[in-house]
Amino acid sequence: MTEERKRSRPDDYFADWKEREALSESMIPVVGRLSRERNVKSYIYGRSLVNQSVLDIMKSHRWVRQMEYNELSEFETTPVLNAVHSLDLGPCHLDIGRLAVAYFDKGAGAGLSVEEYVAQELDYLIGSIQKPVDAPVDVVLYGFGRIGRLMARILIAKTDGGDSLRLRAVVVRRGNAEDDLLKRASLLRRDSVHGVFQGTIRVDKERQSFVANGNEVKVIYADSPEDIDYTDYGIDRCIVVDNTGVWRDKEGLARHLQAKGVAKVILTAPGKGEIKNIVAGINDHEIADTDQILSAASCTTNAIVPVLKAADDQYGVVAGHVETVHAYTNDQNLIDNYHKAERRGRSAPLNMVLTETGAAKAVSRVLPELEGKLTGNAIRVPTPNVSMAILNLTLSQQTTREALNEYMRETALHSKMKKQIDYSNSPEVVSSDFVGSRSACVFDAKATIVNGNQAVLYLWYDNEYGYSCQVYRVLERMAGICYQTYPANGVFPE
Repeated sequence: MTEERKRSRPDDYFADWKEREALSESMIPVVGRLSRERNVKSYIYGRSLVNQSVLDIMKSHRWVRQMEYNELSEFETTPVLNAVHSLDLGPCHLDIGRLAVAYFDKGAGAGLSVEEYVAQELDYLIGSIQKPVDAPVDVVLYGFGRIGRLMARILIAKTDGGDSLRLRAVVVRRGNAEDDLLKRASLLRRDSVHGVFQGTIRVDKERQSFVANGNEVKVIYADSPEDIDYTDYGIDRCIVVDNTGVWRDKEGLARHLQAKGVAKVILTAPGKGEIKNIVAGINDHEIADTDQILSAASCTTNAIVPVLKAADDQYGVVAGHVETVHAYTNDQNLIDNYHKAERRGRSAPLNMVLTETGAAKAVSRVLPELEGKLTGNAIRVPTPNVSMAILNLTLSQQTTREALNEYMRETALHSKMKKQIDYSNSPEVVSSDFVGSRSACVFDAKATIVNGNQAVLYLWYDNEYGYSCQVYRVLERMAGICYQTYPANGVFPE
């Protein structure tokens, strides 16, 4: 492990803080203009700066010490950001943190001014007219439950100039309340787990829609997918994200394709039969232009597959058992009542409920090389969100706890799977600390156990929001959206 390089201690911590706070504040309008006017997204080592507060920006700077063993300074990123703003850049994603570290910390720009170095590094983006997609892609959310509403939040937050994905409608069954539309909007506005919606929401009863941060979203009432004519709402060639889980095979999901205005369908649950189960960052390269129906697999499959792939690539997985400690879900009962599944009828907030999980078997749908090597079970516990997967693995070679943790750290921070795997080395974290995590899972290094070729790995995952971010990544891939980036092979978790 590289030795940590600490910055010199300021003479006055408070004065230094206020200076950096002012610089972070000055970055906000620049980041905003780049995003709104040019579709240029700014990041610091994968963490988005768009629509972030002053303190969020400052925390992103400090987070860089996880990768570079050195906290990034606002004194370094501000001139880089201003230099970026002065260039005529086309739509792209830029990691200004990496630009700043390369110039100030690693001496890549020796002999060049900041402006000259930035222009040199971004030469291939200057004057670019390459759009992320030829035309905006309409998105419809079929179902507006936990995942549906979080998908709405993500889609709205990423609309920006409106030239990529656009949330155009949600489809629900009409409720019994007279103010059904208001209730739908209210559930989007307030969430007991994920907090309030970041922005404004207004309801337009006459147009049967709600307007979230300027995005008008139609609310369509329907009992069957094939009965809807989306073109009546100005929606065409849309991608339907089915959040209901009612249909999980190709025959059932194909009913969406019978509706006028639908081009493709994504299921937010494990698909059955011939449907491709896609985990973003792992097998999303298998998505073909001709694919009309895909599954984004389950939250647990998304959580365990990246780490299983990493472990198999480095050490070889001979066999293993997956135990998930899972937050209770909406299919369980608040109090004891009838349920078709074993044990799930018992009160979710009062019990740990031993049940089954199909995630271990589902892994082979994504990683065929692990076919027949894994077993699995699940325990539902009285927490509303954030779950844990425990991987008990037999490896093909011996290793140490230190070596395995360092490998996973490098994988989480620097590999192509850094969207999917986050890394924690804190002895104090608990499940609520991972609410809102955008990663498929967070590797808990402090909990790792290794004995020769036996390894026990602990993974936290936000089974709602983290999974929804993975669905969004599959959605982007299915829509054919591709941004130019810096670094040229850049991967941006957010």
